[in-house]
Amino acid sequence: MDITPRVAPGRMLIEGYGEGGFQVSGERYKGSIIVLPEAVLPWDVADFVAFGPESLAPLVGKQSEIDVLLLGCGPQIALLPRALRESFREQGLAPEPMDTGAACRTFNVLITEDRRVAAALIAVA
Repeated sequence: MDITPRVAPGRMLIEGYGEGGFQVSGERYKGSIIVLPEAVLPWDVADFVAFGPESLAPLVGKQSEIDVLLLGCGPQIALLPRALRESFREQGLAPEPMDTGAACRTFNVLITEDRRVAAALIAVA
């Protein structure tokens, strides 16, 4: 029985992660990335310590296209400081932090449901 998730044409599907990168819809990406339903963007955040108010700048202007923003924090979940959460809310973004693996799996579930989801994913070894 084939259990491969079905996604709408043109939608991204995260097929793998680790070794410092990601496999998304047949393409290999080195380093951290932002995955939107129809695109993958490079993301210049190497670890959660480097995550700050400007980190989600690539998503500014796309807030109306995103209902759920997953934040893959690396190998372990990390909580956003209150001031940082408030800063993102002011920008119209509310990231849901989790470890990178959980963010990848959650993105895939939501994209198969045709949800308006994005994932900012910190690469893991």
